[in-house]
Formats: sequence, structure tokens, C-alpha cells
Amino acid sequence: MTSIVTDRMQTPERATQRKSLRARLQEWLPKIVLAPSFAITLFFVYGFILWTIYLSFTKSKAFPSYTLTDARAYQRLWRWTFESNPPSSWYTSITNMVIFGVLYIVFCLAIGLFLAILLDQKIRGEGVLRPIYLYPMALSFIVTGVAWKWFLDPGLGLEQTMHQWGWTSFHFDWIKNKDYVIYTVVIAGVWQASGFIMAMFLAGLRGIDSEIIKASQIDGASPIQLYRRIIIPLLRPVFLSALIVLAHMAIKSYDLVVALTSGGPGGSAWLPSNFMYEYTFKRNEMAVGSASAVIMLATMSAIIVPYLYSELREKNR
Repeated sequence: MTSIVTDRMQTPERATQRKSLRARLQEWLPKIVLAPSFAITLFFVYGFILWTIYLSFTKSKAFPSYTLTDARAYQRLWRWTFESNPPSSWYTSITNMVIFGVLYIVFCLAIGLFLAILLDQKIRGEGVLRPIYLYPMALSFIVTGVAWKWFLDPGLGLEQTMHQWGWTSFHFDWIKNKDYVIYTVVIAGVWQASGFIMAMFLAGLRGIDSEIIKASQIDGASPIQLYRRIIIPLLRPVFLSALIVLAHMAIKSYDLVVALTSGGPGGSAWLPSNFMYEYTFKRNEMAVGSASAVIMLATMSAIIVPYLYSELREKNR
């Protein structure tokens, strides 16, 4: 009789222990599953970032040198940026990065916002237009570069077609002109990314409270005033997110330049990513290539860190 009572008293305790064990398993199971991925990311991403920074302060050539020296690689890049005459390949890369980055971001934001506003009017055929605008983003940069290379080639694409139609005075040889080749990269990049930015803005427009819009219309706000003073300011988080995405894509652009222009005449279409690859793997200047990669990382961090700081501060508030 005593043993039966004892077993009944222990049963709730055992049930409680089983629940606590199950809760612990549910708490630790996601961590156990994600631990290998976290370790791999920590090693192959952040570990190699630290390794690249380390190599930039060595005399590494074709093979790594692990003896720290000084910031000679950065000094060379600095000299090539401001003191080289004629302009060096690094100066060309930096100049092209400014031109490409500014035009790429501005045009993608403007076209994406315009297309989003257009589709937000509940126009007929929205279900057909939306995937058409998004389709370029589904293509790789290699495919985009090759397609636009054929289209812009004076002997194959637009110029040749115009000549066959009788407009023999039409000329569009930017892809062969070292002064304008970077603008062909802008055209191809904007064509590919504008649809994705449109989707971001469209999601932001559809998320705005309709009561705010109705109240503004009742107060007599015109469509232009409605968008300029109410809707577009409310899209500030979307603008920031789109800016971060576009800046990241612009800084790491490599395959688009290679597929479209093969670097351009005399490397005139180089971006810092092309410079880094050329000097690291072809010219056996690993320290210089690592230094250029670190500068690219610092540029990206200068854009992302303030954005993350502002987002975290708003959440804390």
C-alpha cells in the first residue's frame, strides 16, 4: 500500500522532469543544428577577411608571405590614386566606381519607384507586367553581360540594325570607346536591377495605411502633393534598404564587367573588383590585391554600419 502511494507521488515529479528535459531539447536543438553552419561561416567568411587584412600588410607576391612589414601596399594604392601620371589602373577603377555607383543607384531608385507607382494604380495587366519587370533579376550577370554585349556591339546589335533600316548616320559605339564604355555597364546594370527595386517599392506602397491616403485626399491634397509629402517620406525604410542592396551590388560587380566589356579597351571599364582579381591572380601582386579588397570592404562597411546603427536605435526606441 505504501509503495503504491509513493509511486503516485513520484509520477507528477517524473512528468515534470520529462517536460523540463523536452523544453531543454527544444531550446538546444536549433543551436545544435545551426552550429556547423555558424562555424563554417565564421571560418570561411570572417576568417578569410582577417587573413586578407593580414596579407595586405605583407610583401606577398605570387604566394602568401606571413612576415608583417608595413603598409607599403596601401601606400602604392594611395600613390596610384593621386600621384600617377598618366592615370593608373587603380585610379581608373576608383573613378569608374564613382561613376558606376552613383548612376547605377540613382537610376535604379528612380526607375524602380516610377514602375512601382505605375503598378500601384491597379492598372490592367499588372499580373503580366510584374513578372516581366522582375525577369531580368532572375538572370545571372554573365547572361546579362553577354546579351547586352551583342546588343551594343556596333557590328552585331543596335547600330548594325539601324544601318540596315536605312539610318546610316546612326552611331552608337560606346562599348568600343574607352571614354564611354563604363556607361554601357551602367545601362546593363540598371536594366537588371530596376525590377527588383520596383518590387521593394511596390511592397512598401502596398503596406501604407490606406486611411492616411484617404484623409489626405479629403483634405484636398493633389496626387503630386500626396506622393511628395506623404507617400514618399513614408517609404524612407525602403529607400534605405534599396540603397544598401544597390551599393553592395555595385561594389562587388565583377562578372558583369567581364562579360560585357572584357574590362574595356585597355582596362578602361575596370572596377575595384576587377583590379583586385587582376593584381592578385594574374600579376602576382597578392599584397596589393588584398589591400584593394580591404578598401572595398571598408567602403561597404561605411555604408552598412550607419544603416544598421540607425535601425537598431529605432528599434530600441
